[in-house]
Amino acid sequence: MTPPRELATAIEDFREPPPQPRFLRLDLLLLVASVGLIGCSIYTLSTATLDDVPGDPYFYVIRQSIYAAVGITLMLLIPRFDYSRLRELKVGIYGVLISSILLVYAVGAAARGSKRWIELPFFRFQPSELGKVLLIVALSAFAIDRVRRLSEREQTSRLVLLALVPAMLVIAQPDLGSGLVYLVIVLAVLFVAGTRWTHFAALGGLAVAATALTLVAAPAVGVQVLEDYQKDRLTAFLSPSSDPQSQGYQLRQSITAIGSGQKTGRGTEEATQTRLNFLPEHHTDFVFSVVGEEFGFMGAAFVLSLYALLIWRCLRILTLSKNLYGALLAGGVTAMLMFQVFVNVGMTIGIMPITGIPLPLMSYGGSSVLVTLLAIGLLQSVHAQAREVQAAKSRELLA
Repeated sequence: MTPPRELATAIEDFREPPPQPRFLRLDLLLLVASVGLIGCSIYTLSTATLDDVPGDPYFYVIRQSIYAAVGITLMLLIPRFDYSRLRELKVGIYGVLISSILLVYAVGAAARGSKRWIELPFFRFQPSELGKVLLIVALSAFAIDRVRRLSEREQTSRLVLLALVPAMLVIAQPDLGSGLVYLVIVLAVLFVAGTRWTHFAALGGLAVAATALTLVAAPAVGVQVLEDYQKDRLTAFLSPSSDPQSQGYQLRQSITAIGSGQKTGRGTEEATQTRLNFLPEHHTDFVFSVVGEEFGFMGAAFVLSLYALLIWRCLRILTLSKNLYGALLAGGVTAMLMFQVFVNVGMTIGIMPITGIPLPLMSYGGSSVLVTLLAIGLLQSVHAQAREVQAAKSRELLA
């Protein structure tokens, strides 16, 4: 017979299963999608940039691999901490956001008419990229803390203002793409927080008025809000065949590259648009065009499938969050990723204007890769905390 003490111990072990290792609390499908996209990026860069840097065919590949390794490490470390503690640091985080953007104006490096980067010993840091995650964290915290103290109209107005300030500072660099991402983030936070549809209608009306002021009224009185190249990009989007040798050049070359890939692609050697440098910025803004040319419809569909998996898991984590703060974080990150993917892929096939928004985890760039993986790490933290709460409830039910 089993001794009573050992029998009681066995029953207790059955009723209270040991906690799962932290790694098993991660969303493994989200991890697979992230690592898969990084792998696609490194492989695509290895074929597309062989001749870009004389004497160093793997210049971009090595650096992208280093950025990815650091980013994945951060992504795996962040879930070890409780994301809810970030609520207490919201003022400081928002201050870092504004200060880092202003720092660009003081010590930033200018390139191609834009002043967006700060030169560091190992890479060029772009504060507007980090600002995307900082804005999500800060806005989500402000939304929760003010929901009980302010009316809905006041809360919506203050949150929009908090996002509008850094957005305008970034657009003035000029970086229109990142500024638009900031505005999408605040709309996502408001939506997840349960803002009324009438508020979104009012914001839509203000957006239309601001667009008309920027594109029509201001130029009529001699005030140029947009740079010449930004207006050229909008003109090319509306009429790509009007001047194919100037503003329409990038778009036409991108469409040609994707169309020439057909079903299975032209391969590395025959990808003339990429190898002969007809396709500009083929390692950053137009990396999806390289995928379309070299690997065809099958390669592009595979990359888009990984993005679909990534977005699905983001939305899943939003529904699993243990509290509203986690849901707001997940909503902001999801909107950020969805908007960037839609705009970047859309501009390569001619359905969106060229705004310089990178393709998350695919485009070359240290700031973009690190910040995207940092944001995914926040999602993993939300998922891990939700799994812990579910495990605790299960133990209570068994007790």
